[in-house]
Amino acid sequence: MKTLQERLLWARAQKADQLGSEFTQQDLANRAGVTQGSIAHLESGRTKTSRSLTKIAGALGVSTEWLADGKGDPFPSAESTATAIAAQFPGVMQVRVSSDENRTHTAIPKVSAFKLSAGVTGFQIELDHRDGGTWDLPTRWLERKQLNPSFLIAIEVKGESMEPNLYAGDVVTINTADTRLVNGEVYAVNYEGEAVVKRLIREGGQWYLSSDNTAPRFIRQVCRGADCIVIGKIVRRETDYI
Repeated sequence: MKTLQERLLWARAQKADQLGSEFTQQDLANRAGVTQGSIAHLESGRTKTSRSLTKIAGALGVSTEWLADGKGDPFPSAESTATAIAAQFPGVMQVRVSSDENRTHTAIPKVSAFKLSAGVTGFQIELDHRDGGTWDLPTRWLERKQLNPSFLIAIEVKGESMEPNLYAGDVVTINTADTRLVNGEVYAVNYEGEAVVKRLIREGGQWYLSSDNTAPRFIRQVCRGADCIVIGKIVRRETDYI
């Protein structure tokens, strides 16, 4: 693969295989924080490079150096992956994995908020220092689910909108590598500058943020445009409720 065009097309196809579903130009653009047109220009060869290659490589899970110049292995090491995540989510601490062969837990960043920004990613994070900015997950669970901890972030649920399935104080794990919307699944969303956990419902050609709580005050909200940024899918819940 001698050209950026060829490498980008190949990497997007690999990402689709990894996800087990279609991974469109728009999906890549959303995840990298660029326009679909910029991806189309790169894949057609009309554009030969981009200042957003680091973001695009991070969204595809490939090495920036390989994507830009064809050098090295397309799939980055754990260290370079962490660097890409740090670039995509400013302020995120690097994932801490014990080198002990008998390690039982892996620490991921725990955040208190997502804030809209003018940057390429569309949002930044604030660490939740009440827990030291990290949250421990069972390493065997990560391996069983085949989840890359470098793409995981934990956040505490606020409010009553998702009861009885999620309660205030529950801690949920977000897979930022999975922003593909599936009707009825639960996601972390940056809605008008506030981090919320909601169920995404597709109806009448539009996506809606829906609460599980049926109280009248919890109305659905349209998820559209820059005011509704899907951060990732909820893959784990930890609660004190039985």
